[in-house]
Amino acid sequence: MSNFLSPIFASGFFESEAVHIALAVGALVAIVTGVVGVFTVIRGQSFAGEAFGDLGTTGGAGAYLVGVGTLWGFVIGNLVAAGAMEAIGVQRARGRDLATGIVLGAGIGLAALFLYLYTSEHSTTGATVTILFGSVFAISGATIPLILLLSAVVLAITLTLYRPLLLSSVSAEMASARGIPVRLVGALHLVALALAAALAAITIGTILSTALLVGPAASALRLTRRPLTALLTAAGIGIGAMWLGVVLAYDSYYWPPHGTVWPVSFFVVTLVFITYLLSGIPEARRRRRTDRAPSASPAAQPATPS
Repeated sequence: MSNFLSPIFASGFFESEAVHIALAVGALVAIVTGVVGVFTVIRGQSFAGEAFGDLGTTGGAGAYLVGVGTLWGFVIGNLVAAGAMEAIGVQRARGRDLATGIVLGAGIGLAALFLYLYTSEHSTTGATVTILFGSVFAISGATIPLILLLSAVVLAITLTLYRPLLLSSVSAEMASARGIPVRLVGALHLVALALAAALAAITIGTILSTALLVGPAASALRLTRRPLTALLTAAGIGIGAMWLGVVLAYDSYYWPPHGTVWPVSFFVVTLVFITYLLSGIPEARRRRRTDRAPSASPAAQPATPS
């Protein structure tokens, strides 16, 4: 069996503790981001997901500056940003992009300041690379309990609010007419999105976390219109991209030039992008069949006066 798998899995893959953690955490984060991402895409808040990814840089840089774990920085930074977006008016359709853009601009400015102060004091750029591009192989076992807790919170919020969140995402007016507290539901979803972005950031970095938040969900919604099926599909796509990305990144150590490991984030983003392109094939085929369908026969057309 080992000889059969050796062309796919490099030596020591199944014995590595870092690989075990990467596969487990990667799968869990993929499930969380896939579930939250479906509602994010339906609600038209993909830009907010992108903003939380970028704003994670602020929290991560602040965490390095004060000497705490980067995940705590991602979480606190994104929750503060979510509160600011809600206060400005992200729940109103016209105010979403405005609120997100204002908070994003302020956050990036703070991130630049924090990174400048940290690199000036420590004379290293390692923090910047870790924050921006992440490394699922570098996650320590001590961080796993916090990751499990945050994942449980996100899934609990999203699944508990499944029906009201779905209805308010499709039609806020109809949801309000049925007595659903639309603003509260939206605010809780924003919290779930902020936490999901923080989890994505610790695996593939802040600037690439949107790939997990939006990519699998967008692909799933192109393949199916059923919300529950879309949740499962998005989670499956995310897990596949994460696991295959881990395998390729581990194997890349033995690719020429030997001794250089390609980042997991590169493979994950690439695989998610390819999946999104492929997910459009069924819809394109349906459109071609519709376009080629014969039009109504002349006999069926209404008569026109001569």
